Order: sequence, then structure tokens, then C-alpha cells
Amino acid sequence: MTYTMPAEWERHERTWMAWPTAGYMAFEDEDGMDDARAAWANVANAIVRFEPLTMVVDPRDTDIAAEWLDPRVEIVIAPLDDAWMRDMGPTFVRDADGDLCAVDWVFNGWGAQHWAKWDHDSEVAPFVIAQAGVPTVVSPIVNEGGGIHTNGAGTLLVTETVQLDPYRNPELSKADLEAEFARTLGVNEVIWFKRGLTRDYEDFGTRGHVDILACFADANTILYHDQQNPEHPDFEITKELLEVLSATNFTLVPVPAPERIRDDKGFVDQGYINHYICNDAVILCAFDDPADDRAKAILESVYPGREIVLVDAQEIFARGGGIHCITQQQPVS
Repeated sequence: MTYTMPAEWERHERTWMAWPTAGYMAFEDEDGMDDARAAWANVANAIVRFEPLTMVVDPRDTDIAAEWLDPRVEIVIAPLDDAWMRDMGPTFVRDADGDLCAVDWVFNGWGAQHWAKWDHDSEVAPFVIAQAGVPTVVSPIVNEGGGIHTNGAGTLLVTETVQLDPYRNPELSKADLEAEFARTLGVNEVIWFKRGLTRDYEDFGTRGHVDILACFADANTILYHDQQNPEHPDFEITKELLEVLSATNFTLVPVPAPERIRDDKGFVDQGYINHYICNDAVILCAFDDPADDRAKAILESVYPGREIVLVDAQEIFARGGGIHCITQQQPVS
């Protein structure tokens, strides 16, 4: 049987997230933990204005999470190592009859990263699937939700450094992976980018997730990260990206990167591609940067009829991801 992954802009039954637990962020002091809690809570509390949201919370953090979250957020309890639901959670799809199912990928801590733990996180997808009450589609490949992006009409975006990572799928070829994506996601075209953004290869990176690089805004439109400053190494990555995209028939919309190019750790990977589409709204990363308003205007033009909600994502990006990385949509049944 083959399955089809709905596009993110289709109606959702709910959003899934995972609460940042002290076990995952053991290197942080209490102030750092509060910064993380505030960041995750701000995203959840923005989304729950538009659709139901369920937060998976480690048993140790139940009371703490309830203090930060809007009362409308549903809390369910399961052990956690980490807080990136897009990657450790399932990918919801539909079968040939249109019934909702969910793909349980193999999760191994973004290619067995030296800093990662995943004993608990590898069980989050089965837990969420059970909570959702839908059948499981078992996949043998290592994959994360941030490593794929579909238009729901047969095309998928991926990067070579993630999907062909020797610590993820060492024995699989592009053809092998494309066949599995055809089976599980219903795609007949895979657009391969060479790599992701520079910071994503440093500590706490994913080795090149596509969802901070490019995404679909509708079936025919691709938004892409446009680093316009030649001093940033992502300036060259933008050029590589555009070479690939220019060979397609999609409408291309550049979304300029923030003007800030460095933080205290080096070149940033902050950007606006890593937004989340929910019912009637888009939750957009903000960075207290002059480019925030420009990005909001671009997204207003490509997502007509949706409210564009800016939420500060600096503390999320400082920990290795963005708003899209901490959310996962469950389409309507």
C-alpha cells in the first residue's frame, strides 16, 4: 500500500509539541531553562488560539509546564530526552481511502550525534500515534520531519547530507530513498539540495535539515532562504540552492535572511523559512531584526487569508532549530 502526506496548509485536527525537559538541556542553568520554557510556551500559546494543541511533557515537568502554558493546551505525559517534535514525532499521512495514518520513522538522534540521547525520544512517535488513535506505517529508514518538505501534490524537498548521511542511512542510495518516500509520502519527484545552512553542521545541528532552507507555500510555490550578505558563508549556499530551484517549474519566492549575521558562537542560521502553518494562521520566527517586518509582508502575500503571527525564535534557534522544528501537524481525520 502507498500513502500520501497532506500539505501543511491543509486543515489540522491539532498540533503536537514536546516540552523542553531539564534532562535534555542539562547543560543549562535555571535561567537558561526558563528561557527555553518561555520560547516553547510562546509558540504553543500562539498556536492554540487557532487550533487544538497537545504538549507531550516528561513526568518530571508536569507542574512546571502547566505554569507556562495556556490552559487550552492539552498536556499528555511521556518520558522525553529532547523537545523537537517535528523530528522525533510521527509524520501523518493518508491511505488510499483517505483515512489518516502515521509514519513511524527510525529516529537515532540526527545521525547518532555525540551530544544526543534518544532512548525515550525513539518511543515518542509510537506514543503520539497511539494517542491520535490512527494506524502505524512502519518505515525502515532513518528520517526526521525536518528533513522533508512536501507540497502534498507529489513533490518533496530534501538535502543530500541528511538523507545520505552515513550515520543515518549508510547503505541506501538516492533511488532507495526515493522509493521509500514514494511509498510512505506519495511523492513522484524529489528535489535534492546538496546541503543545508552552515550553522546546521556545528554542535546541536542536524547536518542540513531542509526546513530552514526551503519550503512550499502552496502546490506551485517554493520559498527559499536568501542570504544576501556575501560575508556570510550561506551566501554561497543560497547560490547553490537557486541553481537547483531554477531548473524546476515552480514559482520561486526569496525570503531575505535577517540582517544580523553573527552571534557569540559565529555565523547564525536564523531565518524565516522555518515557520509553521496552522489553521488560519502562520506562526513566523522573529529575531528582533529589521528584516522581521519584511518577512512578514512576504508571507502575507503568499499566504492570503491567514494571520501572520510573529513569535520570537531567538532562544529556539540558539538551541539548534526553529518554530517548524518544535511543531508537528495532525491533519483532520
